[in-house]
Amino acid sequence: MDHQHPYEQLTPDTVIDAVESVGYLSDARILTLNSYENRVYQVGIEDGDPLIAKFYRPGRWSDAQILEEHRFVKDLYEREIPSVPALCDPQGNNLFDYNGFRFSLYRRQGGHAPELDNLDHLLVLGRFLGRIHAAGRIEPFAERMTLTVGHFGEQSVRFLLDNDFIPAALTESYASLCELLLQRIQAIFDATPYTPLRLHGDCHPGNVLWRDDTPHFVDFDDCLNGPAIQDLWMLLSGDRQNQLAQISEIIDGYNEFCDFHPVELNLVESLRTLRLMHYAAWLARRWHDPAFPHNFPWFNTERYWGEHILSLREQLAALDEPILVLQ
Repeated sequence: MDHQHPYEQLTPDTVIDAVESVGYLSDARILTLNSYENRVYQVGIEDGDPLIAKFYRPGRWSDAQILEEHRFVKDLYEREIPSVPALCDPQGNNLFDYNGFRFSLYRRQGGHAPELDNLDHLLVLGRFLGRIHAAGRIEPFAERMTLTVGHFGEQSVRFLLDNDFIPAALTESYASLCELLLQRIQAIFDATPYTPLRLHGDCHPGNVLWRDDTPHFVDFDDCLNGPAIQDLWMLLSGDRQNQLAQISEIIDGYNEFCDFHPVELNLVESLRTLRLMHYAAWLARRWHDPAFPHNFPWFNTERYWGEHILSLREQLAALDEPILVLQ
């Protein structure tokens, strides 16, 4: 039986041939970029700037879901919101297939991570996120998923338990703790009114490239419907006082273009907890991909699961802490 992962067929020659199948001529220079969910390469182009080629993980998204992401980013770009849309061929296509690999091409975007301890940067980030969400509120995604406790929390916990990732000595404590957390989080979601809108979905600092005093938003691979605060809370860091100053600055900028409803601050620690659960399950779901054991050797050890359970216990306490209040 062949257990070879599909990405093992994605050789440098295949990457170059795929790019050239769209009409570009490569200079045969290729650089693998830091991406695990998909495979992303910088490919040199004769008489032109290098292009970024993104090869989608087989079986993850449908064509309709990928194309809906592309339309969203293109809409943002046309509204002069700094983002990087997929490039189109002369027929207007921006999702291509080569030897069974679906891929898209992008212009290269330079920049560095924003300075999250710089309140001026946070004000500017808030303004641009407000513009993104003003566009996101026009209509919801039809094909992309919606952020729910069930999908990000319950399904993640169930996958880990059903596939025996949790060490036997820790299974009972993990299962009982997660049951308590999910009940608490669902109650918080039920008590927090919000209207889901189209989001970036994974707006951590690594997906924001700062250049010329402007944030450029990249990697909308996880875009989805959800509460506005999902795109804001990952920009917070430090102790409570720091976070209070940070969120106030972000939302001051945000409110210039889109109204933020402060009740959504109730969701910050719940979303943080769901992200911890979802991340652990994501690593487990990808463990058959050789890139994951190689790059995450600390995962799926007893020490990892012990520390993960400790983090979840800390989150249980955090759910009962006073919420952030705008200054």
